[in-house]
Amino acid sequence: MTSAVTNLVHSYKDLMNNQSDPRVNDWVMMSSPFPTLAICLSYAYFSRVLGPKLMENRKPFDLRGILIIYNLVQTLFSAWIFYEYLMSGWAKGYSIRCQPVDYSSSPMGLRMARTCWWYYFSKFTEFFDTLFFILRKKNQHVSTLHVIHHGVMPFSVWMGVKFAPGGHSTFFALLNTFVHIVMYFYYMVAAMGPQFQKYIWWKKYLTSMQMIQFVMIMCHQFQLLFTECNYPRGFMIWIGLHGVLFLGLFSDFYKTKYVGGPASKNSTKKMHNGTSGRACMPILDENGSATHNGVSSYATIYNKEYNSCYSNGTNNGYVANNNITDKKLA
Repeated sequence: MTSAVTNLVHSYKDLMNNQSDPRVNDWVMMSSPFPTLAICLSYAYFSRVLGPKLMENRKPFDLRGILIIYNLVQTLFSAWIFYEYLMSGWAKGYSIRCQPVDYSSSPMGLRMARTCWWYYFSKFTEFFDTLFFILRKKNQHVSTLHVIHHGVMPFSVWMGVKFAPGGHSTFFALLNTFVHIVMYFYYMVAAMGPQFQKYIWWKKYLTSMQMIQFVMIMCHQFQLLFTECNYPRGFMIWIGLHGVLFLGLFSDFYKTKYVGGPASKNSTKKMHNGTSGRACMPILDENGSATHNGVSSYATIYNKEYNSCYSNGTNNGYVANNNITDKKLA
């Protein structure tokens, strides 16, 4: 037993000291995986236990103004990260077929590594999505899948920054930040109130764009299964599997909602019954969330219910609670 523990400790030290990128060792939360792991576990506990308990006997907060500002900041932050990914590699000669990690201390190599760290940091800013749900007592949107996704992503990206800050798999982050630009802008406009709904008619196409994103990620990552490339094979497979998972969630939702599934027929029926003046076309975010009439519809990994269609009245820019129902799709 003692020998096994000793070997485990030696393996851990070898992994951290000899197999990681030495350039990032002194960066914030990069020397050890435990701070990130502790934050992720604390997030999960707060989301599922402590947060709802603290709000149990309190009235929900009106956060409309904060939500508008938050989505604006997230839009600008995502745009900056996207620009940095372009300027540190993808617009400066990165190969779409095979791109090894530049582990040198060149200005370009360091710029890419720093961009990867900021992408890692952005996974923590997304925790505010969950906080806002809890403060508004929308606990039905803080599903197990929602918490698992947000809780796992920071640690997953931490591994990329620690061992491969650059190269092939940053194509995933490039696409993801571009989708975030469009998505958070959409949510910002939607949170402004019903008078702005006419400017976001394109939400169905956002769902399509999100699905295309995951197809591109899968194809780009898994091509290395058939091509020799000096890039960590395990990390390539890990990122590719992310694409498989979320494409499955998005495809199932899209078929159910847009191709005539039960929920789609239900939406049409509600429209004809006068519940809404138009069909409410839900969208998914990059984490697999669907919204319909302001609530989660399929595997609510992540939901922004304040971007919903407006029906029989609003309350501070939100759909009135007595006009919405939560329908989970099979």
